[in-house]
Amino acid sequence: MVSRVEITPAAATVVARLKLQHGDLMFHQSGGCCDGSAPMCYPVGDFRVGPQDVFLGEVAGCRFFIGAAQFAYWAHTQLVVDVVPGRGSGFSAEAPEGVRFLTRSRVFTDDEVAALEADGPPARAA
Repeated sequence: MVSRVEITPAAATVVARLKLQHGDLMFHQSGGCCDGSAPMCYPVGDFRVGPQDVFLGEVAGCRFFIGAAQFAYWAHTQLVVDVVPGRGSGFSAEAPEGVRFLTRSRVFTDDEVAALEADGPPARAA
């Protein structure tokens, strides 16, 4: 099975620390506002996903969504959530930690594209 979204061990460590403070978390891949195209991390319920959002999978026990328009651009890539030093957006849960999440990506191989197409399109949020 091909995963559309992954997380680095360093980012997963930050998520685990944030869960102790905030409880369950979710990610939404920003489409350019606030902190550019950063993955934004929120306590569950603090960000409302809608029918225009696409569910890509889970990372570190957190559901990960992306807007449909943004997904159309990145459908051929695997997104990898990473973390780097520095302050990102004040809206994302990691901001007070002195780190920020960022998205790295890699283009799927032809075999991975075929596997994803066989699985069908990702689900839209309700």
